Amino acid sequence: MARKDTVNALIRRGVSAKVSEALANANFKIGDLKKAPFELITQFISEEDAEELLKLIGAKKTHIDKEQLKAASKKKAPKKETKKKDKEIKPRMDFKMPDKVPKMTDFEKKISTMAIKLGTPLPLALVQKVAAKVKPLDEKEMKIFIEEIVAIYNRRLIDSNESAGIVSAQSIGEPGTQMTMRTFHYAGVAEINVTLGLPRLIEVVDARRTPSTPMMTVYLKDHVKHDLDKVKMVASNIERTQLIDVATVETDIENMQVIVKLDQKKLAEKNIKIDEIKSSLEKERKLKSDVLVEGKKMLVIKTEEASFRKLQQIFEIVRDCKIKGIEGINRAVIRMSDDGYIIYTEGSNLAKMPEIEEVDPSRTTTNSITEIYTVLGVEAGRNAVIKEAGATLDEQGLTVDKRHIMLVADIMTNDGDVKAIGRHGISGRKSSVLARAAFEITSAHLLKAGLIGEVDALDGVAENIIVGQPVTVGTGAVNLVYSPKKRRNK
Repeated sequence: MARKDTVNALIRRGVSAKVSEALANANFKIGDLKKAPFELITQFISEEDAEELLKLIGAKKTHIDKEQLKAASKKKAPKKETKKKDKEIKPRMDFKMPDKVPKMTDFEKKISTMAIKLGTPLPLALVQKVAAKVKPLDEKEMKIFIEEIVAIYNRRLIDSNESAGIVSAQSIGEPGTQMTMRTFHYAGVAEINVTLGLPRLIEVVDARRTPSTPMMTVYLKDHVKHDLDKVKMVASNIERTQLIDVATVETDIENMQVIVKLDQKKLAEKNIKIDEIKSSLEKERKLKSDVLVEGKKMLVIKTEEASFRKLQQIFEIVRDCKIKGIEGINRAVIRMSDDGYIIYTEGSNLAKMPEIEEVDPSRTTTNSITEIYTVLGVEAGRNAVIKEAGATLDEQGLTVDKRHIMLVADIMTNDGDVKAIGRHGISGRKSSVLARAAFEITSAHLLKAGLIGEVDALDGVAENIIVGQPVTVGTGAVNLVYSPKKRRNK
């Protein structure tokens, strides 16, 4: 406030706003300016402005020597903000990191050590697989065995300068042209539609936020999964039940009221009581009417005002009122498997599943990749991409090596997020201008690159093909120089 008061006081005396701001920023007040030496004032404003200022505030022009000037300037100079040094954060030593991967056994360590001595460290998964299938051998046989494994492993490694991305794209894209566009129906009392084939593969690689047919596979705990009555109870608690599912809703125009006639058989199947229905209706914010219970089979909701529009609004609110269940799950189907009963749902809400006591959250899954990523993290999202893409291709009878699908999943999730393979994801974030332009919206990419002066290094495949240069993969990655020997003169 003091700074603002100084500025206003100087402006009232006829000093310009610019000069007033400069002096206020230097922490001057009116009284200080009257006593301040002329040389000190001219450090912040020009001499002409300083002379005019002294006239306007009615002060005399005074001078000081150089030593006093230095001391005064140091005193009056605006203070520079100094950043406080951050306190040194000492690392915590009182916690233990959890073991995500089981420690190697002595036999597994032996296999790994022998492979390292042969110059090829084997992956942990391969070491564990070998150790599980092979009995311990003597030293000589073990050495021969590991040498053979290392030789096979080295033959399976990708060559240097191999275009792995193109091979994977071709390996998935070529079988993809043979995929059908159909919807699969789960057999049962109530069918559940699941999108498969090419549309489903497109959903997976596009990382759609909501699949066209969201579905969950709900596994149950051991004490529930073999008891059909308990499984039916869980299914009814999961399935979203609206009032229209268990009752008939009618409008009584003569008395301006909505009548709900309950179906006792459906209420018994869903294990719903009339008090629960009344409570659910009373919780509806938009329904500002009294709910009256008439007997055991009927509810009456009267309108506050006698208008047909209001009656219609109440009818729609009552009809769509949620009685029980989880939001987003419209239907639940029970099916028998070798390991007990499993519940399949039409609709998905993975985040709410752990809240249900009878559900096994460690095995329950959904076909929504984005939902898995949101609830369980990016590693689970990566595994979901691999599983869903692989299952879609397998269902069509198409054999694609899992490593090609894994490469696609790695590219989609390598920066901690699940990105689509398209102009809104991977292709739209490429560093090469020509590679982006070759995919979609060519003119927009080229125009933007021209406006900001973007440079293309021509490192990739697409951009080199566009400009007619050899691609830097395979034989194009090596330059051969032939120097013939000069013939001797006869």
